Amino acid sequence: MGQEGYIAADFGGGSGRVMLGIVNNGQIELKEIHRFNNRQILINNRLYWDFPYLFEEMKQGIKKAVKEGYYIKSIGIDTWGVDFGFIDNNGHLLSLPVSYRDKRTEDVFNSRFTQEQKKELYHTSGLQSMNINSLYQLCSMIEENNPVLDVAGKMLFMPDLFSYYLTGEAFNEYTIASTSDLLSAKDRNWNYDLIDKLHLRREMFCQIVKPGKEKFPIKESVRKELNLPDDCVLIPVASHDTQSAVYSIKNSKSNNAFLSSGTWSLLGCQIDDPVLSDDAFKNGFSNEGSVNDRICFLQNITGLWTLQCLTKQWQNRGEESDLKILNILAEQSDFDVIVDVDDAIFQSPDDMEQAFRSYCKTHALATPQTKGDYVRCIFLSLASRYAKGISQMNNLLTEPIKELTVMGGGSKSKLLNSLTSSVCGIEVQTGEAEATAMGNILLQAQTLNVI
Repeated sequence: MGQEGYIAADFGGGSGRVMLGIVNNGQIELKEIHRFNNRQILINNRLYWDFPYLFEEMKQGIKKAVKEGYYIKSIGIDTWGVDFGFIDNNGHLLSLPVSYRDKRTEDVFNSRFTQEQKKELYHTSGLQSMNINSLYQLCSMIEENNPVLDVAGKMLFMPDLFSYYLTGEAFNEYTIASTSDLLSAKDRNWNYDLIDKLHLRREMFCQIVKPGKEKFPIKESVRKELNLPDDCVLIPVASHDTQSAVYSIKNSKSNNAFLSSGTWSLLGCQIDDPVLSDDAFKNGFSNEGSVNDRICFLQNITGLWTLQCLTKQWQNRGEESDLKILNILAEQSDFDVIVDVDDAIFQSPDDMEQAFRSYCKTHALATPQTKGDYVRCIFLSLASRYAKGISQMNNLLTEPIKELTVMGGGSKSKLLNSLTSSVCGIEVQTGEAEATAMGNILLQAQTLNVI
């Protein structure tokens, strides 16, 4: 038997990877086994995720780990939030999951509920009112009389879909379900009153499974295909990637804020009970489910998405796109313009450079001229937005935030961390760069009583 290992299948909006965790003397060592691109596909003016491709890439990563001689004890899956797919009663995928960046929710977000109704909904769900939420995606399907809603057996969020096709078990993991706007933040269960008002069938929604509390055997056909051992199990971890990342933080006290810095910036702290006040609603805070029934009180902020789009544009033009070099260029720049990173113009433009030029022209601001200017503008704007978020948090919590732990890809940028510390006026510490995979595997190992 080879060395025991634990698989974290981690799917982000731009890429996915299969990570291996090895436990030695109570410490987790991470090894990247397989990395692959994620992409959105436009078909008939609808933006889809290529789920079959992603599932196949995950399997290829697991096969590689087995081929390298590791004895895979368990698998945990985490993805971005809000998106979902449907299976029929025979377990077949009814359609590709639609991306949260699709424009189908724009009209329904403004027409389905009044602002007062959204506030009332917040008092139950505790989720920031955003058009990407699963609630509005479902409402758009209702508006267009989508027949999938009539024939669907189960609605499965993205990590639930991966889990289903590994195990044959249909469930909704708690942390990912909490991003839907369809849960009661206090009860940690479905808001069936809302589901009934929308005339959605209750049976589409699965049992809520808490992270780290269950183990499901991998299907025999999958075990044989991937050469997995008979005792390999799927463990529902904190399958919303933000919550896996948060779980990796050593200091989870409420006065230690976290910043999960990736495509999105998730800024918040862990608390025991949700904050469902009008002020929390007004300032755009979410109460998302976390491990051990805790609540992550946070804001969703547009993160490194703008930089990712720019680097892709530059790469396609054959220009400099290496992040290390771009950080150096940003350090050499003295560009000091701040933009609103949450402005709708940056959400899904065809040309991100043009989006910056348009925003700066509209707001009578100087326009970035060099790549270093663009990157510094993004970092300075993010730092300014973080400072605003921390100030708003301090007005809603019983004690002020004293330090900030930055995790994820953004933690690797010394310039971004330095600007954040300076603008926010608090100490900034770096957590795990691979925080999501670390939290994912940590919970697996704890569930199996290895740590």
